[in-house]
Amino acid sequence: MSTPPFSRRRSIEQVEEGIELAPKFDEHGLIPVVTTDFTSGEVLMHAHMNVEALTLTIKLGEAVYWSRTRKSLWHKGATSGLVQHVRDMRIDDDQDCIWLRVDVQGGASCHVGYRSCFYRAVPFGDRSGQALVFTETQRVFDPQEVYGDAPNPTQL
Repeated sequence: MSTPPFSRRRSIEQVEEGIELAPKFDEHGLIPVVTTDFTSGEVLMHAHMNVEALTLTIKLGEAVYWSRTRKSLWHKGATSGLVQHVRDMRIDDDQDCIWLRVDVQGGASCHVGYRSCFYRAVPFGDRSGQALVFTETQRVFDPQEVYGDAPNPTQL
């Protein structure tokens, strides 16, 4: 992989008000990513990128993440065909979080088969302690058909 297109972090002014991309990766070499649907704004997923994943995402215009459970690059849609085409990429004020706005080929982002990884609501307030509530009831695809017996990327 070629040298990442990132600047060294030199000052608060450079990071917060400058025009240089100088992302801050955590102690594990990762930066969090929130991914939303470009048109609707719906939150699709949360993931992480390392230097290589961020560099590839910028180069390809398709979302590439770092899988913490598999400890490998994860080009979203490489197996399922549900590629996330980046339409807009933003970085927050102190450059320690990425926001991707994407079009999803195939209409789903969740490995469980739902459109969004956030398909259950957590009861709170007077309803706290009640069961999770499904906000999506139809899967876009059958994970067994797409992934077969491949290990589930979510480990308990």
